[in-house]
Amino acid sequence: MTKYYTRACNFYYGELSKKLVKNKKTLPLCGDKEISFDKIEIFSKNKKKVSFKTIDVKKINFLPKLIKIKITKDIKKITSKKKFLSKKKHILMGILNVTPDSFSDGGKYSTSKKAFKRIEEMINSGADIIDIGGESTRPGSKIISPKKEWQRAGNIIKKFKRKFPKTILSIDTRKSLVIENAIKYKADIINDVSCFKFDAMFYRKIKNKNLWKVIHHMQGTPQTMQKNPKYHHVLLDIYDFFEKELDKIKKDKYSNKIVLDPGIGFGKNLKHNLMILNKISIFHSLGFPILIGTSRKKFINQISKNYDSAERLGGSLSSVLFALSQGVQIFRIHNVKEIKQGILVFEALLNK
Repeated sequence: MTKYYTRACNFYYGELSKKLVKNKKTLPLCGDKEISFDKIEIFSKNKKKVSFKTIDVKKINFLPKLIKIKITKDIKKITSKKKFLSKKKHILMGILNVTPDSFSDGGKYSTSKKAFKRIEEMINSGADIIDIGGESTRPGSKIISPKKEWQRAGNIIKKFKRKFPKTILSIDTRKSLVIENAIKYKADIINDVSCFKFDAMFYRKIKNKNLWKVIHHMQGTPQTMQKNPKYHHVLLDIYDFFEKELDKIKKDKYSNKIVLDPGIGFGKNLKHNLMILNKISIFHSLGFPILIGTSRKKFINQISKNYDSAERLGGSLSSVLFALSQGVQIFRIHNVKEIKQGILVFEALLNK
C-alpha cells in the first residue's frame, strides 16, 4: 500500500505574500498571510521505494481521488493556525543547563546565583521560555539518578515562578520523579528527549495534565545515538514516528497541546540533519507547531570545518533563519540576544 506525504514549498513573504493570498494565488502557511506557498511536494512511499513530485496547489483537484482526499486533509492542517503559548510569530526557548558535562555550557551555571543571573539575562534578551535541564543528553553522556538530577535543578525550578511569573517554564528531563516535582512548581512544558520512553512511569505522571508536551525524535539513546545512525528515508521515518506517537496520546485530555521536535543531532549524521532542515515544512501537515534545536550543534562544525568557532553563532543563526522561512515557530537556543536580533532584522527584510 502506498502512503502519501505533503510538504508546502515555494514560499512568498511580506506584502507580496498578503497580496497573493488575497488574490487566491497562494495559501497561507500556518494561518499567517505574511508567509504563503503555491506549490506542494508530494512524497509517495511503497515499502522501500520513495518517490516525489512537485505540483501547483491549483492542480490538486486533478489528482486521483484517494490521493486528492489525503492531500486536501494535509493542506487544511498546513494552512491552519498553530496555536502555542502566545500569538508571536517566533518564540525563543533559552537553554539553561545546570550540569557539569553538557556539550556546550557544562559547569557554567552550577550555582543558584549563576543560574538565576543567566535566566534573567536570557529573559531580558528576548527569551519567552526557559528550558531547564539537570542531566546532559549529549552523545556519550552518562545517566545520573533522578535524585541527583533533582538536586541539580530542583532549587532553580522551585523558585522560578516566584522570580519570573510571566516566563514560560520548560523542563528538560527523562525522569518521572523530576517531572512530578516540577509540576508542583507550575512547569508549563515537558521536554523529554526520549519521548516518554526512558522512564516507564513518565507518561503516567503527565497524562491528562494541562501541560505542553514536546514530541521529540531520537534514534537510540544518548549513549548510542551517534554510532552510525541509519534510516530508510530520514524525513519520512521521523514523520511516521510523529504520527505513531500522536496516535498514542490522542485520548489525552490535552492532546492538542503538542509541539513537534525532529531532534537535530539526536541519532542523525550530517546528511540526515541537512535533509530534515531543508524540508522541515513537511511536518506542518501534522497540524502542530514545530520546535528545532540547532544551537551550537556538531553539524555546524562539520560544514564550516576550518571556519568553526567556539559558540558557532553564525551557523546557529543561519539554521534558525532558514527554518523560520519555512514557518518554524520555536527555537531552542543558547545565544538569545544575538538570535533575537537576527530574527528581527530578517523578519523586517522579509516583510517589506
